Amino acid sequence: MHNAAKTADELVGLVKAYNPKTNEKMIRAAYDFGRKMHEGQFRHSGEPYFSHPIEVAAILAEQQLDDATIVTALLHDTIEDTRASYSDIEREFGSEVAELVDGVTKLTNLQLNSSETKQAENFRKLFMAMSKDMRVILVKLADRLHNMRTIKAMRPEKQGKKSRETMEIFAPLAGRMGMQWMREELEDLAFKVLNPEGRASIMRRFITLQRETGDVIQKITGDMRLELDKAGIQAEVFGRAKKPYSIWRKMQEKELSFNRLSDIYGFRIITDSEQDCYLALGAIHGRWRAVPGRFKDYISQPKTNGYRSIHTTVSGRDGKRVEVQIRTRQMHDVAETGVAAHWSYRDGVRSENPFAVDPARWIAQLSEQFDAEEDHEDFLEAVKLEMYADQVFCFTPKGDVVKLPRGATPIDFAYAIHTRIGNSCVGAKIDGMRVPLWTRVKNGQSIEVIRAQGQTPQATWLDIAVTGKAKSAIRRSLREVDRARFVKLGQELARSAFAQVGKRATEKALRTAAKNMRLSGADDLLARLGSSELTGREIVQSVYPDLAPKQGEQIDAKRAVVGLEPGQSFDRAPCCNPLPGERIVGITYRGKGVTVHAIDCARLSEYEDQPDRWLDLRWHEGNHPAVYDATLDLTIGNGAGVLGRICTLIGEASANISDLEFLERKPDFYRVLIYVALRDVAHLHSLMSTLEADSDVAAISRYRDESVPRPAEKSA
Repeated sequence: MHNAAKTADELVGLVKAYNPKTNEKMIRAAYDFGRKMHEGQFRHSGEPYFSHPIEVAAILAEQQLDDATIVTALLHDTIEDTRASYSDIEREFGSEVAELVDGVTKLTNLQLNSSETKQAENFRKLFMAMSKDMRVILVKLADRLHNMRTIKAMRPEKQGKKSRETMEIFAPLAGRMGMQWMREELEDLAFKVLNPEGRASIMRRFITLQRETGDVIQKITGDMRLELDKAGIQAEVFGRAKKPYSIWRKMQEKELSFNRLSDIYGFRIITDSEQDCYLALGAIHGRWRAVPGRFKDYISQPKTNGYRSIHTTVSGRDGKRVEVQIRTRQMHDVAETGVAAHWSYRDGVRSENPFAVDPARWIAQLSEQFDAEEDHEDFLEAVKLEMYADQVFCFTPKGDVVKLPRGATPIDFAYAIHTRIGNSCVGAKIDGMRVPLWTRVKNGQSIEVIRAQGQTPQATWLDIAVTGKAKSAIRRSLREVDRARFVKLGQELARSAFAQVGKRATEKALRTAAKNMRLSGADDLLARLGSSELTGREIVQSVYPDLAPKQGEQIDAKRAVVGLEPGQSFDRAPCCNPLPGERIVGITYRGKGVTVHAIDCARLSEYEDQPDRWLDLRWHEGNHPAVYDATLDLTIGNGAGVLGRICTLIGEASANISDLEFLERKPDFYRVLIYVALRDVAHLHSLMSTLEADSDVAAISRYRDESVPRPAEKSA
């Protein structure tokens, strides 16, 4: 599996083997383009960098994927790490490939293991990228797999970080998508880094076991083939030892020693038809004793990612338990490649696999419940549960199937049907028997929810529920019940927090804080403050951020832009006055250097027919001096000392006022333009946020004067 292609011929050969109609020219062009772009770049191991995209493309070719995915793999690091741009790739390879490469680049930039709130936000972006085109995540998973296979070349702390991220995010994601082989290999590679002693001890015990019992796999495979032949069933039988990490996890979960652990070996029977699956099951159970409670029929009840198979555990030779999975060839393709089966080719044609779940539908289902979450932590909890959870299938009294994660309770069942049913639940019956609400539900049980008028969720339910949907609905309901009490307490806490920095917790200031913290309003903010979900410091900081200049070396304003020719000078366009941190573009003038515009400047339309004058520029990242002018358009109350207070606030925010211009003077308000010198766009937003919180500021916006005449052309 690991001897991947090194040359363009070998890669094309790999693809042609399953897709003779492949666009060979495009794959070769992508190979040459990628090699040229990555020229002179090397990996930590010292190999040329381009060896990595080739290996990623080969991993995807092993999954028999379409040309666009293979080409994306070859180009997946070009936008991020080379001089190639989105438009270069679109021009050479079309918009489908450019979109995919751009999607992979954005995923690479996500910090998935950062702080909780940021992590939830990034998970949301991850799911958005997946819902646009699932192939983006297939390339990302193959990219991660190759990085994990070659992780030894990285620095030790980087190895640990990558391995934890793999274990927490990418391995469960591969599992959720039905790509079991990918999940197992990712887990095992991460396990090797995170717990080398644990893995080595399992490998040692395996060798001892093999010495004592001989080749168990071969013996049992032979016995199974014999039984199937006797029953006249056409089928293939495969046996294998489970991966070290999978064994380790079972030992931890069940608190068993290695010797007492069952399921060290797994066997697969691949049949020609669904009917043969059930005949094979009969043959196996006829010869070996089935272990009670270990039988699952995912053929009649498929998992949400399309997985179908019959699972049973039987007592084999010497009372050793072995796990058996029985499925057809098509079911097997989905079990191995999961949603990737949607893009696979078989025998040279794009195969329509009836068992492959439509990826768009799968991800839409997954995203639906998360979109309803207003709370970042709830969202994150729901995502992680959805990815890690094994499923159990329960029935309503009418016989409808409800899928829940393993360990779910009747409360989760009630909320899975409808929030209203969950909120009014007072008890439950399982298979007709009244049970406590903390009972864990099992596969195939029928559950009836007992409801009562006027019932509301209890705080203890949070410890009982396991699904993200139930937990967030309970929290929401508890917040409503205690809301009035929390709002009142929040008002006191806010007053005290603002007083500590010499400010008042006005309605306006609280509304601004709520807006900056993406909450629905001042009451929501106060309720969260009163219930300790937010601190007073966080709220004050969102309105009056600490704007003291950062320590460290400042960037010279003359050299603040990256992408200019040596010796080329630049001016900021007076029509849009771009600030460091904003996306920018340069327009060249003969004899005048370059004028830098904000990417959304209306003036740029005047140069649309002169593409050779456009320059791709960006600001230097880092600490800029407060010398970049911007104009604020303020409508303020006409009262004693108001303008003076506004000027003081601007001074406190480390921004210098260079000019003031009155546009309108009315008996009740002034409209005034204030010209300020700032560090960057973050400084601008912080200053506007501070001013907006003042109760005498009726309106505030950034002012841009697009009537400024454009610079006259000079002859060279």
